[in-house]
Amino acid sequence: MKIVVAPASFKGTLSAGEAADAIASGIRGVLPSATILRLPIADGGEGTIEALTSGRSTRFLRCRVHGPLYGRKVTARCALIDNGMTAVIEMSSASGLTLLPPSFRHPLSTTTYGTGELVRRAMDAGARKILVGLGGSATVDGGTGMARALGARFLDSNGKSIGWGGGALSSLSRIDLSAIDPRVAKTEIVAVADVRTPLTGRSGAARLFAPQKGANPRETSILAENLRRLASAIERDLGRNVRSLRGGGAAGGLGAGMAAFLDARIVDGAPSILDAIGFHRAIRGADLLIAGEGRFDRTSNQGKAPFAAIRAARSAGIPIALICGSFAAPPRASFCSLVDIAGSLPRAMRSPRRFLRKAAENVIRQIVGDALRRG
Repeated sequence: MKIVVAPASFKGTLSAGEAADAIASGIRGVLPSATILRLPIADGGEGTIEALTSGRSTRFLRCRVHGPLYGRKVTARCALIDNGMTAVIEMSSASGLTLLPPSFRHPLSTTTYGTGELVRRAMDAGARKILVGLGGSATVDGGTGMARALGARFLDSNGKSIGWGGGALSSLSRIDLSAIDPRVAKTEIVAVADVRTPLTGRSGAARLFAPQKGANPRETSILAENLRRLASAIERDLGRNVRSLRGGGAAGGLGAGMAAFLDARIVDGAPSILDAIGFHRAIRGADLLIAGEGRFDRTSNQGKAPFAAIRAARSAGIPIALICGSFAAPPRASFCSLVDIAGSLPRAMRSPRRFLRKAAENVIRQIVGDALRRG
């Protein structure tokens, strides 16, 4: 029996690879002869580096860069694959929400400057293609900080540089890319978006995600207006309309900023990562797919990796099971919740490996039992 184990990360507890190991251990406890293929997956957020480097020769760079609050340094990483020609970056390692305690989460001030520093370090290392995962950001600056790290200038009406963060965009008068790093034009840069949100509008980056990053209603309105101002400046000074660009609102507008300032291509995270890891080829001939993530809810079908894996398996006629920490909306597949097994969310989070193994055992026993009853 061939079983493909393809979880995303269980945020706050296990990486996708660790979750895959725990699920595989549970399967072997019931079906020791099963052929198990581990395929950690991601959608452009947490786990993107792990998914794209799993099983590949990889060199990691550890980089000291500015964190979400300019002036406070953090250690971030960049992965080099394809003999160093391709770099993989998770913007959250430099500009992510988890780098800040709740009391310091102020999206009017947070910046993507450190992400730009990672892009520069990747080019220093010789990368000619750079993939940037956009999930998990603390920012709503439209990618202006990232571009400043690469030489772009964002000026007020007096010709002086504006401040840091999405709040400073209220004084933006002109964009100057004349001094941007010339290597940018010779590098293929891809923004791997975990959401399809546009930059502006009611469903834009600020309205949907600024509150999750610490903004109150007044600050959210300021950020929404400032992103509209940025979009107008981009259209006027650069001749590009990025207002409704699919995925442009990812990472607080970093997607749109990468497209406008670096000529980056934006791709839907989950499908592009599944393609990159050979997912469709790997599941051929499988008897079962087990997907997983920390929480399954109504947003899970909006670009998240487990749903993309389930859809691919369903198209191939492969039976599906889903193991998650908790469910807010039951999926159309066999499923098992760690919370149901553990009795509570805190208990499940204290021992995630144990309960993932138990969940996998339960799923396999149920599927084998169903097969025996049918046979």
